[in-house]
Amino acid sequence: MDETSHQLKERGHYKALLFLGIPIVVGQLGVILLSFADTLMIGHHSTLELGASSFVNNVFNLGIIFSTGFSYGLTPVVGELYGTRQFAAAGRALKASLLANFLVGLLVTLILYILYLNIEHLGQPQELLPLIKPYYVVLLMSMVFIMLFNAFKQFADGITDTKTAMWVLLGGNLMNIIGNYFLIYGKWGAPELGLLGAGISTLVSRIAMLLVFIWIFFRTNRFMSYRAGFLRLGILRANFRRLNALGWPIGLQMGMETASFNLSAIMIGWIGTYALAAHQIMCTISTFAFLMYYGMGAAVAVRVSHFRGQNDWVNVRKAAYAGLRIILIMAFVLSVILFLFRNQMGGWFTDSKEVSAIVVSLMLPMLLYQFGDGLQITFANALRGISDVKPMMWIAFVSYFIISLPAGYFFGFVLHWGAMGVWMALPFGLTSAGIMFWLRFKIHAKRKE
Repeated sequence: MDETSHQLKERGHYKALLFLGIPIVVGQLGVILLSFADTLMIGHHSTLELGASSFVNNVFNLGIIFSTGFSYGLTPVVGELYGTRQFAAAGRALKASLLANFLVGLLVTLILYILYLNIEHLGQPQELLPLIKPYYVVLLMSMVFIMLFNAFKQFADGITDTKTAMWVLLGGNLMNIIGNYFLIYGKWGAPELGLLGAGISTLVSRIAMLLVFIWIFFRTNRFMSYRAGFLRLGILRANFRRLNALGWPIGLQMGMETASFNLSAIMIGWIGTYALAAHQIMCTISTFAFLMYYGMGAAVAVRVSHFRGQNDWVNVRKAAYAGLRIILIMAFVLSVILFLFRNQMGGWFTDSKEVSAIVVSLMLPMLLYQFGDGLQITFANALRGISDVKPMMWIAFVSYFIISLPAGYFFGFVLHWGAMGVWMALPFGLTSAGIMFWLRFKIHAKRKE
């Protein structure tokens, strides 16, 4: 009887995680579809534009992933409040998060602008600079809108309303793809702007998604209990301080992980335009897997935070390990699909045979790090759910800056393996991070039990 009861409880965790995680994964699929569409449309318009978009998108991904990580600090706060039915307090936490996210968005914009002023000194091919600069400026204008949208999304996820963000993301990304079609190719009387058109479409869709979420929060009944707290005058300093205490370590951890890819893009730029274009295609493909895992990882963080608020550490641990099993199954299925289509994928994005050949060579290291990526995503989110985030910064620093980046330079340029050598370092960094996050969570959860 006890065993049957135990099995039912385990099944309950899987059901709850899938209920929370599937809408987040579907929303992430919209982001993936947009990334694929961007790369396909730009790649078929011009190989030079594909190389330019690779550089700019990798630079901005660093800012966007850091900013998204910072906004994740709201999830354990709102999750704990929701788990103890403190709805008005959760609304006040959202208001504090909007202020914190706005200020961080301004800071990231300033840093990216300083980088823009020095873009000629980063060793990129000279023929790409006239394409890089206008696209960079348009994306720079969207950073604050991304941050404010993230605050609403993390709030909705934290109260288990993951479907709202899913529909907003899907609608916004569909709008972006349609805008790409008009502005990249100059359809229906629109000007043919190429890569710049893709940037304008992205900016408009990001503004629209934020406006839609604001309307939903203030005009629909489902958020009424939370609006009462949000509309109270003032911002609780305790909320603001806690959001910063949680957000900065998570943002830095995710930022360092992304930096291992983006600094790799700079190294690959030293090899040439074809290698950089192939890197952009591979980043698009690998982002497909990453965002799928992270959608389920976000569900782990929400579920764990609810049990953390109730001080139920047995179910904190069970929820995390149930999430790991789901994510590892996803990693296995996606790895099989990627392996079977490895020879065709380059041709989906570009007509260049040189670029497609490099894509095939980069598929092996990407497949090698899928297990490590799933492991580190699961336990990074589990640690986020229990608010144990400070050690994550140091783990990320060791994994990505001490292990991954030096290994990439060694394999790529000392051993002369080229682009494949730079990518071969990524399995070492991601798997190291996964093992260390798991050990940290295991020790912390066992101590609390």
